[in-house]
Amino acid sequence: MAGRAVVFEDASPGRLLRVQPKLRVRLRSRLPAADQARRERGNREKCCVSSQTHIIPGAANAVHFQSMVGVSSQDRVFVLTGAGISAESGIPTFRGAGGLWRAYRVEEVGTPEAFRRDPRLVWEFYSMRRRVAAAAKPNPGHLALARLGTDLQDRLFLCTQNVDNLHEQAGSRRVIHMHGELFKSRCDTCDRPPFDDARTFEPPAKIPVCECGGRIRPHICWFGEVPFHLDQVFRALGECTVFVAVGTSGMVEPAASFVAHVRGRARTIYVGPEEPANSFAFTESHLGNAGELLPNLFCYK
Repeated sequence: MAGRAVVFEDASPGRLLRVQPKLRVRLRSRLPAADQARRERGNREKCCVSSQTHIIPGAANAVHFQSMVGVSSQDRVFVLTGAGISAESGIPTFRGAGGLWRAYRVEEVGTPEAFRRDPRLVWEFYSMRRRVAAAAKPNPGHLALARLGTDLQDRLFLCTQNVDNLHEQAGSRRVIHMHGELFKSRCDTCDRPPFDDARTFEPPAKIPVCECGGRIRPHICWFGEVPFHLDQVFRALGECTVFVAVGTSGMVEPAASFVAHVRGRARTIYVGPEEPANSFAFTESHLGNAGELLPNLFCYK
């Protein structure tokens, strides 16, 4: 680690500086306080990291502006968020620690077949998830993406694999939930549109029934089902110039292939605590918690 350097662009002299991570804080501490503050302000406003830079784990906390990603007025940004950003708000991923819930694998309570076989068990599982998600609050990562949406407006496409509503709570107004929404339900029989529903159906509660006689199910894309809004998603992927994945595992399709879809023509950036399974496809990795990295990640050119 000590032998590696982070390369960043100093816009003032227009040259590249190589800074040893371990020496950075010590060298900066020698600057007079006023001069140091002035230089930090200037760098925050003017400096953007090279799109090919690999960010060293932990280095972003030493000089926070080194991890900035430049966004121009012509850029269209696609952000994909995964379970990692919600985990920072206390929502379990269910894929960690063996991916078990009461001796059941998530796949056993999250499929159409499971719902047909035992709808009560499935509703008990999703009722528990609703209770957990209802108690969660957005973290600084969610808030940073909401601010990005305010700044970029329709040049930001925010797509999430998460079924909670933490992005909306943070203030994001246009969120594509490709795996559905936990606080919505729909009929498994008729074409009644999905509707807001925060109720829980745990024993001895009865399983909800539609007026058509069909059973009400969570509005979730289960294993074996086609994710929602894929036409919009692939249209946005085709238009984006910057692709950012936040807290994704890189293992769940089709989302894991989004980066490969844009690779070669868009900057591809990963933000999360550890390398994803598809890390080879990213030109830039920022390793750490989204709540710590996202608030200072973007700068405008």
